[in-house]
Amino acid sequence: MATDFLFLLAADGLLLSHVLFVAFVVLGLVLILVGKPLGWAWILNPWFRVAHIAAIGVVMLQSWVGVICPLTTWEMALRERAGSAVYSGSFMSHWLESILYYQAPPWVFTVCYTIFAAAVVASWFWVRPRRFGDTPTHDAAQD
Repeated sequence: MATDFLFLLAADGLLLSHVLFVAFVVLGLVLILVGKPLGWAWILNPWFRVAHIAAIGVVMLQSWVGVICPLTTWEMALRERAGSAVYSGSFMSHWLESILYYQAPPWVFTVCYTIFAAAVVASWFWVRPRRFGDTPTHDAAQD
């Protein structure tokens, strides 16, 4: 019984991590686009920008080859191990699941991820990140 609770807790933790990953990808682009006219120098940080473009790149490639996200697979495995029905459980998991998982044909997700990845790549050229090792000497609005 206590083991089941721990597996459910781990599944909820993975679900939260998944939602945070999605938020990083989506809000990252929004913050880059908003930060350019507002002169936010931190959006030029090359570590942030490389992590951001890599994150959406992985999502897009997974959708192209038809691979289910490992976070989803691990979460479902933990819920099954706990003896819980997949995607049912705590209040937190109910709401995070409703935000993250929605129904559409797989091709719709592939198209959406590809368009979003293209927007992230375009933002790379519109809001150029600093080079690694460069120190911020001006704001993003001056570019």
